[in-house]
Amino acid sequence: MACWGVVHLVVAYLAVRVAFGAGGQPDQKGALQEIGSTSVGQALLWVLAVGLFAFGLWQFVMAATGYSWVAKKGKRVRKRIGSGVRGVVVLGLAYTAIRLATGSGSAGGSGDQTQQEFTARLLALPAGPFLVAVAAAVVLGAAIAALVKGFKQSFLDDLDTGDLPAGTRSWVKWLGTAGYAAKGVVYAIIAVLLGYAALRSDAREAGGLDKALLTLAAQPFGVVLLVIVALGLAAFGVYCFAAARAHKS
Repeated sequence: MACWGVVHLVVAYLAVRVAFGAGGQPDQKGALQEIGSTSVGQALLWVLAVGLFAFGLWQFVMAATGYSWVAKKGKRVRKRIGSGVRGVVVLGLAYTAIRLATGSGSAGGSGDQTQQEFTARLLALPAGPFLVAVAAAVVLGAAIAALVKGFKQSFLDDLDTGDLPAGTRSWVKWLGTAGYAAKGVVYAIIAVLLGYAALRSDAREAGGLDKALLTLAAQPFGVVLLVIVALGLAAFGVYCFAAARAHKS
């Protein structure tokens, strides 16, 4: 989970670079490429690969048997589904980190390209636009869930706050609130992009994290908005370090 936090911190850094016109690919793959470009990048990529692989496997375990402390069955099922999806994403990043560390190839396409390829495959199916619209609705649901989780601070229910260092609980609370709010905003933009792709039957309108952040930057006061979201993503990254210590298992 600490490695997951590192990825978010680097994505936040790349988003700030984009906000001020320095360029870059502000998504998880871009974050791994940025880490690999440093003088000790290869070693760091191996550490991240191992950590992300372990985190992904833990998410699958949580999907199968976790969240026993959640009393409501429906909520417990939703959390397990979320862990399963997160496990797939994280293991994909671990694989990308290994490819970069071994020099066996590039990280592959950007998040935009991956999202557009996936959307194109859906659009090619019978009732393709409807399926993409359903995917947009699912992502929008994830956005709403992240926003609610942040503002209700229900993420604290998954932590043994007694394991946190004395005096840090309020900091963890606000870091989690800002982090989940930022992730909710990003998911919402991705959902809108998917919905527009469904409406236009054009996979090029879809996009991942990088396009979502670039779309935000293109709005009025976009630099300010992108910096705010970047700070939120950085807050989530720091929150992950606290969660790595105190998350229930």
